[in-house]
Amino acid sequence: MKKILIVDDAHFIQKAASAMLAHKYTTVCASTGAEALELYEKEKPDLVLTDLQMPGMTGLELQKKLQERYHDSVPIMFMTADGDEETESLILRCGAMDCIRKPFHQELLLRRVDNIMRQLNRIAGLKLVAETDPMTGMLNKASVQKALTELCLHATGTLMMIDLDSFKLVNDLYGHDMGDKILIRFSEIVKSVIRASDVAGRVGGDEFLVFCKDVRAEDVVEERTRRLNESIVEAAKELMGEDCPIPLGASVGAVPVPDEGTNFNGLYQKADKALYQVKQRGRHGCEIYRGDAASAEEERNRGVASSIEGIRMILDERNRQRGAYSLSSDHFLTVYRYAVRTLENYQKTLCLVLFSLHPVGREREDAAELFGEVLGASLRRSDVYTKNGRNQYIAILTETDGEGRDVALQRVMDNWDAAGGTQSMEVQYETLIITP
Repeated sequence: MKKILIVDDAHFIQKAASAMLAHKYTTVCASTGAEALELYEKEKPDLVLTDLQMPGMTGLELQKKLQERYHDSVPIMFMTADGDEETESLILRCGAMDCIRKPFHQELLLRRVDNIMRQLNRIAGLKLVAETDPMTGMLNKASVQKALTELCLHATGTLMMIDLDSFKLVNDLYGHDMGDKILIRFSEIVKSVIRASDVAGRVGGDEFLVFCKDVRAEDVVEERTRRLNESIVEAAKELMGEDCPIPLGASVGAVPVPDEGTNFNGLYQKADKALYQVKQRGRHGCEIYRGDAASAEEERNRGVASSIEGIRMILDERNRQRGAYSLSSDHFLTVYRYAVRTLENYQKTLCLVLFSLHPVGREREDAAELFGEVLGASLRRSDVYTKNGRNQYIAILTETDGEGRDVALQRVMDNWDAAGGTQSMEVQYETLIITP
């Protein structure tokens, strides 16, 4: 039932109004403005029905204090014994939803209160539409930023920026309908790993923001990241098939609040820096921002471990993903030289491939980056690749005979065509077999 706070210094008015409303609404009563302020915080009523003239704090003063404290307009209806039309006009100009003259009849009071409640329901519905992302049902960008700006000022917890890795490939290879299904499922997964008291919203195509109240421990953030990754992989197999080539996953950049500040914009930038570190490491994991000094100390201590198992944990890939391994040009050079040394000892071969992209018609700005994602998803986990200039990629295919090489390259070209890339970029490739 909807709740109404009745405020009047006359107890018989409180009892009369409460009796008239009791069969349709829950009522709580206060005798003064100060008492009403305390009850409003505790009871969170849907409507305040208050006398206009009261000793100590008038009804108008109560309205002003409620609006100052709770920012949004507080639904309020005044009771007054003053029959002057100017008084009624003043009340309505101050933002009251209605006023009623004392003494009043039950039928009139109920009708007016019912009208207000119907109006509030319509307003709530419109507000929900305005604040909600229509696809996922989460808060939209403007609403979640507003909510988190307030939370970061007063609450303790962790702000998490969550990015759905390789989502663009879903739209390109499977179509936007499938992309919508993945986004909807991922939003459900995000909501499933947080509590009802936490705040979450979608701020971009595949980017989400979450504030986990009172969460400070790193292992909790890591556990939620693990669940996000496991669940989206299961969802991808369910929706796109067991052989889905897209390495979907979640990358999380987190920042503790208020340890790293209380300004939302500043915290957002720090979470973004942490997210960038995850992307640089290969995605599908989390990073917690601990300040520049803490990050420098962590970097100095990286690799320090007291046992061989500890060293293995540091060196190992944290979140193993499907598809080829994307490397920077320097790291690619190191891997290539190591691979060649290995070939000499074990009489193996590898295939070096140079992919060149040539504009066709109107070039897409993201065509080269898209090809990189297609390439990574199409090759095997034992293969590596790197970007070489603006429109070239180099790949190393390991343990590949002539037939296997042709199959791998054809898979790249088929997926590039399925992604719509051939409409803006023609891909040509050269291969070189490296032998001992």
